[in-house]
Amino acid sequence: MSRRGLLIILSSPSGAGKSTLAGLLRTWDATLAFSVSATTRAPRAGEVNGKDYFFVTAPEFQKQVSDGDMLEHALVFGNYYGSPKAPVKAAIDAGRDVLFDIDWQGAQQIKNSSLQEHVLSIFILPPSIKELHRRLVSRGQDAPEIIEKRMQKSWDEISHWDGYDYVLINDDLATTQERLKTIISAERLRRSQQPDLVGHVRALQAEFGDMT
Repeated sequence: MSRRGLLIILSSPSGAGKSTLAGLLRTWDATLAFSVSATTRAPRAGEVNGKDYFFVTAPEFQKQVSDGDMLEHALVFGNYYGSPKAPVKAAIDAGRDVLFDIDWQGAQQIKNSSLQEHVLSIFILPPSIKELHRRLVSRGQDAPEIIEKRMQKSWDEISHWDGYDYVLINDDLATTQERLKTIISAERLRRSQQPDLVGHVRALQAEFGDMT
């Protein structure tokens, strides 16, 4: 029996582990498609258009938004970011799950979109604020002032935890990964994700009728 794909949203404050978990999920299931965002920022060294991002101009981006071609979009540090709808819908219709690594605002937009029935939203919490800060410092990617901005933003992100279908505390990476796999495996069997069920039940009904 065929199934529809899931639109899997992972959200968390920076440093809670959502990007690491997203990578582990794709290792677990190579069929998981990762949503490629569109952005108006300039490409960084080594980034490939269509693989890392769809790099577009601001007028092009705004036209896609006005035409309803973006599932979600936001202005972040002076640049627009968004998720094109067409490739996501094509993947879902083909039975492929699509993974999103986005914030709560993007998650809310997608949950209110035309694809809302396929959404599975999961929020990742850190075990503590102290540990969140330690992870941001230890990964060595940001200057101290950027880390401070991320920490200031973290509570705003955490305050929206109750808008998600599932919430996991990432105090142990391996345990959190296993819980994510369990959630996704179960949600793939959701009745709304199995379009052939109605036909199968009707066939059973007809077979039962032939026997009586």
